[in-house]
Parts: sequence; C-alpha cells; structure tokens
Amino acid sequence: MPAKTLYKRILIWRAKHISQKQFVYILSIMVGFLSGFGAVVLKNLTHFIQHILEGNLVQEYHHAFYFLFPIIGFAIVYLVMKYVTRHKVSHGIPSTLYAIAKRKGIMRRFQMYGSILTAPLTVGFGGSVGLEGPTVATGAAISSNLSRMFHMNQRTRNLLIGCAAAGALSSIFKAPIAAIIFAIEVFSLDLTLASMLPLLLASLSGIFTSYFFFGNDVLLPFKIVDKFTLADMPFYAALGIIASLTSMYFTEAYSRIQNQFNKIDSPIKQFIVGGILIGVLIFFIPPLYGEGYEVINNLIAGRPEQALENNILNLDVSNIWVVIALLAGLVFFKIIASAITFGANGVGGIFAPTLFMGSIMGNCIAKIINHSGIGISVSESNFTLVGMAGLMAGVLQAPLTAIFLIAELTGGYDLFIPLMLTATISFGITKYFYRHSVYSMELGKKGELITHDKDHAVLTLMDINTVVETNFIPVTAKMTLGDIVHKAVVKSKRNIFPVINEKDKSLVGVILLDDIRPIMFDQTLYDEVTATEVMQDPPEIIDMEKDRMTVIMKKFQDSGAWNLPVLKNGAYVGFISKSKLLTAYRRKLINLTN
Repeated sequence: MPAKTLYKRILIWRAKHISQKQFVYILSIMVGFLSGFGAVVLKNLTHFIQHILEGNLVQEYHHAFYFLFPIIGFAIVYLVMKYVTRHKVSHGIPSTLYAIAKRKGIMRRFQMYGSILTAPLTVGFGGSVGLEGPTVATGAAISSNLSRMFHMNQRTRNLLIGCAAAGALSSIFKAPIAAIIFAIEVFSLDLTLASMLPLLLASLSGIFTSYFFFGNDVLLPFKIVDKFTLADMPFYAALGIIASLTSMYFTEAYSRIQNQFNKIDSPIKQFIVGGILIGVLIFFIPPLYGEGYEVINNLIAGRPEQALENNILNLDVSNIWVVIALLAGLVFFKIIASAITFGANGVGGIFAPTLFMGSIMGNCIAKIINHSGIGISVSESNFTLVGMAGLMAGVLQAPLTAIFLIAELTGGYDLFIPLMLTATISFGITKYFYRHSVYSMELGKKGELITHDKDHAVLTLMDINTVVETNFIPVTAKMTLGDIVHKAVVKSKRNIFPVINEKDKSLVGVILLDDIRPIMFDQTLYDEVTATEVMQDPPEIIDMEKDRMTVIMKKFQDSGAWNLPVLKNGAYVGFISKSKLLTAYRRKLINLTN
C-alpha cells in the first residue's frame, strides 16, 4: 500500500474514532516520550565523547589536549551544519520561542536532529554549555512536525511544544512538577484545565523514559541533612541580592560577547577564534570543560578540593581562602566560556551554566560567612542549592521553576522558605534592570515575544499581511480635480485616496472624500485645483518592516484615525482600517482561548 494512501486512511480513522481532545492527550504522551528519549540520546552521546577524550587522552597522555579539543569540536560542528543539516542550528530555547512567536509554532524538519548531531560534539569536545536547551529544541521540533502531520492548529502546536519542554526537563532532572512550571513560565503557556492534563501526561512519560533508561540515577543526587533555621534568613536574603548582581553580570557578559562575535563576518573565523579562546580557558581552568555537573556534585557533597585539585597554578586547596578565590574565579569565567562557545557557533544551552555558577556562588558565600570570624555557621550544602535557585530566578527569570526544581531535587520542601526568599529577591532586582531573560532578550527587544499578557500575546501572534487592504485607488500629486473625480472617486468604493509620487511610489499625502466634496461638483475648478492643494498629511504612517502589531494598535489609539497608510521600504502598499484590525484581533483571541 502506498505511504500516502496509508497516511490518509490513518487520518480518516482518527477523525472517526478519536475525538480532538483525546488525540491531543495521545500526542502529549508521545511527545513526552520522544523528548525524554532525545534527552537520553544527547546525554549518552556526550558522555561517550567526553569519556574517550577527557578520560583517555587527557589522563593517559597529556593535559595539553584540553587546548586542542574545542577547536576540533567546533570545526566538526561547522562541517555538520554545512554538509549535513545545511542550516545553522540555533540555540535551543530562543529558537523555539521564535517559532512560537513568529512562525505559528512551525519548526523546520532539520531541527529534529540538528541538535542531536551538534550539541554532543560541542559539549563533548569541551564547549562550556549545557544540554537542556538542545534537548528541549529537539523535542519541540518533533512535536511541531508531529502536529503538522496530524493537522493540529496553531494553539495545539504551541501546547505540544510546551509538552516537549516539560517531557525533556522531567527526563533530565527527574523533576516532573518543575518541568511543567518551566514550560508555563518560559513559553508563556496558559495554565488552564485544557493545557494542564497534556503537560502532566508529557511530564510523566518523560520521567518514565528516564527511569527506564537510567534507573534511579539522579543528575544532582542530594538529601537535606542540615535543617533550615530562622536565624539564617538575613544571610539567605543577602544571597538573593548577590544572586541578582551575578545574574546581571551573566546577562551583560553574555550579551556583549555575543555582539563581539557577531561582528566577525565569517563562521570559519568565528569557530577558530572561539576554539582558541575556549582551549586557553579550559587548559588553565579544567572545571570549565563541558556542563560541569561533576563540580556541582562535589560542592554539594562538601568536596570542593576534588573539583579544584587540577588547577594549573598548583595552589594549595587545603587553604580555605585559596579555595574561595578559585571558586570565585569559576563563577567569573564560566559565563565567559559559555558565551564564547555560543559565539563560535557551538550548540548548547545556558541552563547548566546557570546551575554551575549558582551552586559555586552559594557555596562561596557560605564559606566566606563560616570563615569570616563572626562566630556564625551556615550550611554550605544548603547555600549551594539555594544559590542555584537564586541564579536561575535571575538569569532565566523563572523563579517558580527555580524553587520547585531545587525542592524536587532535594526530595522535600525543607528549604522552601529560603528558596522562595532568595529566588524572589534575585528575580525582583534583576527584572527591574533587565526586562527580558537571556532566552528572550532578542525577541523582547523587537517586541516579538509572547508573554502571559493576553492582549500582548494576541497582538504578537497577529500577521500584519492579513489586515492590509489594497483596494484603494491612488492618485498622483500632479493630478487635477477633474482627473481625481473621473479616475478615482467614480471608480472607488472607498472614501480615502492615497497621493503617491509617480517615480518611487512614495506616499505624499492622503485625500479624504470630505476634503473635496464641497468643490467636486464645480466643474470650473476641475482644471485649476490639483491634488497637492486638497491633500493632507496622514495622522500616522505604518511601517510594514518595523512596526509590530502592538505599535500599530497604539498608533490607532493615539491618532484616533480609522484608516492609516502602510509603507514598505518607503513605498505605498495599502491601508489598515481599525475595524478590520479589531475584527482580526477578536478572531485571534477566540482561537487562542477557545
């Protein structure tokens, strides 16, 4: 039986026997499983590459291999993008947010396997990034194409992309509740009963996949030993302030380094420069190699010397102030290494670097408090965990995800109060100075970011091309009143006429029917009055290339106009009417919330 015929029969059978709601539940389970399986593949491939390189070549031959690995890895990634995917594989979660906001949840097919091919090479060869973002992007691309295969609408596609994110994070961390909250916070999904069950099913199938392949192994194994005491509250509040400052440093360093790499016009030059810089960094600071979860686990277990013993300066890690200085250096250089990895066109995510920096920051602050001579002792392991939540809340601007992720990882809610305090302070201060997270920075600056604000979300999802009307008859600046009447007014069903320049089609002004009604029947004026004498300036002009729907709606509101002209590259295109815009808005709102 031909594949197309079988495919049509499946669609017909599904339409007859399975309701839309039930089929969404089935797809959410499939998406959760596939996202979880994608996490398994990405992790195993990366660890296999790291074991061969770091475990054999570095330990058995020479430390200098650290310098060579990144540039080799970036070169292979470049070749994979050029000859295998034939497209640039973008950063995981930002590319997914872009697909939701500007591509109606549609993701290209190569995105289903692009991250699987490139992320393990990036991280395995020393790129200082994480695998969570690529895992989410892989699952999101699978869910998007699965939705298209079964003719799901835009709203369902976006929901299933959120399900993919929940399944991926649930599989990686074995934290199903935090995974659902992450999908809601980062992708701005509506928390309704209609969306809750698919997210739960996807998260459950993701964690079942993880248990099937990894058993009871946990990425960050920890049980709380030291109980939280009320006397530690001021220190957790101080940790929140320091986390916000570190978050702002993270965001600023990431943005500036990316801007510098964007100035390099050749991808080959980018991976050469990035490879050399990363090679130098991990040669001198080996803990920056890869994701860094081993370092986090050593800190949580109270073994910082194991993470720092290979320092190139051979400093004495039995001295606590040397340990603190080395830990502070890791916090400072980790984001630099991560941003350079992205600049060199490496593929990864910032989730792991955020946890890495947050854990070290919290541990470092606890050590300073304990050895400052003030006679107060705090739990270093607890501060390590809460530090991760504080930095996640600031950098990712996802405070609820940060709180519930650490709470689930620790197997209880004993640290819930300090987690809430630190995450809230860090998020609040960082949000005041930086409106958007690293994930959403580029889209946010352009006004293309989907948010939990329903009005803003609807306007962002609307397409300007669908509301532009072109059935207006233009006139030229030199046309006489007689020409306007006979060639435009008589033939037009509209009461507004754009006046354009004959050469470049630019807009000169507009003529309203009310402007010429008093003189249009006086034939003695037909050859005397020209268009320039009766036209007026439009109250506002819409630039099709620059203006977003939120800006367009504000222009209508501020001008009080019912029709506004639209230009593209300086040339007249048509008009947008307020009535059509509001009708399109109402339809999109119904479609989004139904």
